Amino acid sequence: MDFNEFKELAKKRESCRDFDPEREVEIEKIEACLETMKLAPSACNAQPYYYYLVHGDEAKNLSKYFQLGKMNSFTKDAAAFAIVTEENYNLSAKIGSSVKNQDYKSIDIGISAAYFTAEATSLGLSTCIIGWFDEEKLQKFLKTKSKIRLVIAIGYAKNDELREKKRKTSDALYKIISD
Repeated sequence: MDFNEFKELAKKRESCRDFDPEREVEIEKIEACLETMKLAPSACNAQPYYYYLVHGDEAKNLSKYFQLGKMNSFTKDAAAFAIVTEENYNLSAKIGSSVKNQDYKSIDIGISAAYFTAEATSLGLSTCIIGWFDEEKLQKFLKTKSKIRLVIAIGYAKNDELREKKRKTSDALYKIISD
């Protein structure tokens, strides 16, 4: 891998809020995202998450569960959704989480979503990670009692032009300590 290849991918990845409603997403591309997500590291390899993929007409019907008021109205044009539920730890991760008082599940879910969305970007797809949704209706739709942690809207952007990324300064985000 070229030294800057991942950095260039990170520059291209952004939250899309203007999907092209006329473009369907190829299921093979979504399957590639799911396969890449499986490679994400997790505490004690627990992988405490499950991905439900909703595609096509089902996705169009499901989008109403993300539109709370004017919030997330763009989801009506997404071609697919990956709905991520929180699942149980394995024993070693559960013990480690308790002993260290750390929420490894949230960390692991975030890492898996980062892998999923990075792969989507590499395949020319656009995504938006959503945390605002009607959890009860989604659980009923999916026939699950698992906590829904996030949803990833998937599609093709209407406009390929990247927005300027506004980020904190380096001093506000990190310090290098070395001898």
